[in-house]
Amino acid sequence: MTTKYDRYQPRKIEPFWRQKWEESGLYRSVIRKDKPKFYALTMLPYPSGDLHIGHWYAMVPSDAQARFKRMNGYNVLFPIGFDAFGLPAENAAIKRNVHPQKWTMNNIERMREQLKSMGAIFDWQREVITCLPGYYKWSQWLFLKLYERGLAYKKMAPVDFCPTCNTTLAREQVWGEDRHCERCETPVVKKELDQWFLKITDYAEELLDFSKIDWPERVVSMQKNWIGKSEGAEVDFELPNQEKLTVFTTRPDTLWGVTFMVLAPEHPLVDKLTTEEYKEQVKAYQYAASRQSEIERLAVDKEKTGVFTGSYAVNPVNGEKIPIWIADYVMMGYGTGAIMAVPAHDERDYAFARKYNLPIKVVISPDEGLPEPLTAPYTEVENGKMVNSGPFTGVPAQEGKARVIAWLEEKGLGRRAVNYRLRDWLISRQRYWGTPIPIVYCDKCGTVPVPEKDLPVLLPEDAEFLPTGESPLKHHAGFLHTECPRCGGPARRETDTMDTFICSSWYQYAYLSPYYEGPIPFDRAEADYWLPVDLYTGGVEHACMHLIYTRFFTKAMRDLGLVDFDEPMLVLRNQGIILGEDSEKMSKSRGNVVAPDDLVNTYGTDTVRVYLMFGWRWEMGGPWDSKGIEGSYRFLNRVWELLLFPVEEKVNPTPEMVETLQRKLHQTIKRATLDLKDFAFNTYIAALMEFSNLLSKVKPALWETESWQEAAKTFTLLLAPAAPHLAEELWSRLGGDYSVHDQPWPQWDEALVLEKQVEIVIQINGKIKERLVIAVDAPEEEVKEQALALAGIQAALGGKTPRKTIYVPGRLLNIVV
Repeated sequence: MTTKYDRYQPRKIEPFWRQKWEESGLYRSVIRKDKPKFYALTMLPYPSGDLHIGHWYAMVPSDAQARFKRMNGYNVLFPIGFDAFGLPAENAAIKRNVHPQKWTMNNIERMREQLKSMGAIFDWQREVITCLPGYYKWSQWLFLKLYERGLAYKKMAPVDFCPTCNTTLAREQVWGEDRHCERCETPVVKKELDQWFLKITDYAEELLDFSKIDWPERVVSMQKNWIGKSEGAEVDFELPNQEKLTVFTTRPDTLWGVTFMVLAPEHPLVDKLTTEEYKEQVKAYQYAASRQSEIERLAVDKEKTGVFTGSYAVNPVNGEKIPIWIADYVMMGYGTGAIMAVPAHDERDYAFARKYNLPIKVVISPDEGLPEPLTAPYTEVENGKMVNSGPFTGVPAQEGKARVIAWLEEKGLGRRAVNYRLRDWLISRQRYWGTPIPIVYCDKCGTVPVPEKDLPVLLPEDAEFLPTGESPLKHHAGFLHTECPRCGGPARRETDTMDTFICSSWYQYAYLSPYYEGPIPFDRAEADYWLPVDLYTGGVEHACMHLIYTRFFTKAMRDLGLVDFDEPMLVLRNQGIILGEDSEKMSKSRGNVVAPDDLVNTYGTDTVRVYLMFGWRWEMGGPWDSKGIEGSYRFLNRVWELLLFPVEEKVNPTPEMVETLQRKLHQTIKRATLDLKDFAFNTYIAALMEFSNLLSKVKPALWETESWQEAAKTFTLLLAPAAPHLAEELWSRLGGDYSVHDQPWPQWDEALVLEKQVEIVIQINGKIKERLVIAVDAPEEEVKEQALALAGIQAALGGKTPRKTIYVPGRLLNIVV
């Protein structure tokens, strides 16, 4: 290759074009009523200090999708920001003796430059940082609006508590199988604290409706299971102290088989029901249960244990006295925190009854009956009939549930009910680095919301972080002591801050008009044009927290009159995970972390982008392959030379070459278009690679011809979403107007996509003997005639006359002799 043609130099061209894009405002998103809008969003990162390859894997294909939409005539908004509150910054403050604000903003400054090196079409004028007062003012405003509607409230609730640090811990602060505090390694316990909740359960039924959104079935299933809707009955059992204990059951038709009751160890009635004889055992069991996580307590293979309280309840359907136990497999967060145990028809209850020698009564049985005694619980209750069930004996089990509920309601013993596993959202965090909850407490006026005009309630910058790990807000006199907004008397501020998921529950609205100073969190004109989000991308691990919380927030904001739609994001797509080359999850301790900055310095941004789109099915991911990225680098180098370097020896073109190039070009346009629409990024890149191979073959004959120039420009347009810098440089050198990213996406002609000829195999008695290229629409007789004329077929037949032929159009001709 002659040396006067410069080689591909990504480190030279990529910064040049990024600067040009920024200076020209190419990616600035403004309202344009003459174009359909497309609001694309990828999950905002936490400012940990460095972008990892997982960020790139999530964001690059999302950017390609946004670019693709832009070239298809959409006015695209693709913003970015930083989810900046949270535990890591507070831990850094304690360990490094640096203020979390400084630690966070320094990280953001570094990560912002890393994000810009990605070459995405982020509109940086819309950036939001959730720890800035201009942002969290609106988190506080939304809290107050939810409080006004009764959707924010305070109650006592159990939390993980470190007795040494004297503070509650979030789930991510509890470590190891022994569940210890990550700061001081003290074993944690459960403790009741007065905390703030959001009433997400008011929207449980609506959150089960996914009819208005296109979300992956996996996420839909996870959210449905998390919400956990169950239909059944609430039944009242009499207690010794004249109180009633209400139990929710999905199988009221098994009430006659109840032989004991089980309460969660933290149930408020446990202390009242425990007799003196059993108090010591019950207290010890409660402490042991408080040391376990919910996952541990609910593990299927965990041995079922419990302690008798000494008290009995009365079964309302037959008046029998049944013992009341406590057991850690019953959770306070589900139903009423109490269950009626039917050991003959439930595996957990059966194991418990066998362990503690409790009665087992069969009340559902198949027609052929069950062995006595039972050797295993009979759980196929839908197929049996009711037995030993008083007036319902003999009733088919499929009818029993409805009939028993009606009977319970008639007798005043229970009522039809729907239960949800979903619990209200506990948002209190006893930490500094979060949004202050805008509430004050006055001895005279009680709980008082901070007036809107006084927002934001600012985090004090001079907070002192103590070695105990307690929130410094508890000890900051200037923050803690204030005036009551109602009476002007002395008052105390709430020192809890909000769960950081509050910030990410509404951030898509903040991008519309960052740090807005109007009467509501965003500019109405921007909202009317851009909302709702059309495409959201990010990890499936957020299915049951962030993705439920943001749906809840949008529904609550709708009811507040802020928006006029029901769902925040119309389409959701999830990426997989990139593992280390050892097929293990990337971690510093394993030494298998892939640093994007190093890759960019070595290969350039576009190579990293292309490899992340080509190397795996996006929704699946897989192990990193350092050799694979070399292949992507060679591909882009080949494209550079293919489109820019002239041929050294030209050959004469043929009409067949022109026709082949045109057909392959339109086939590639079609494949690339459909693949991008389907998020099939790997096959989109594969289609471009295949087309480049054909270009290499026909280049000596077609270089500088009209068909070559058309193919070169179209290929550059198809490459633009994946390799935006290279495409911009190629487009400029090929004589295109700035910018390639403002050009319309190529369209294919279906007539030109169709193959005119096809290769079929010729068999004799089912064995392949020859191959034949025929016209796609060739009639069978013509195919048969051409096949029999082939020298290889004549030799194979050896003068034998075919008995018959079997033709599969476009695939094969089988000659039977």
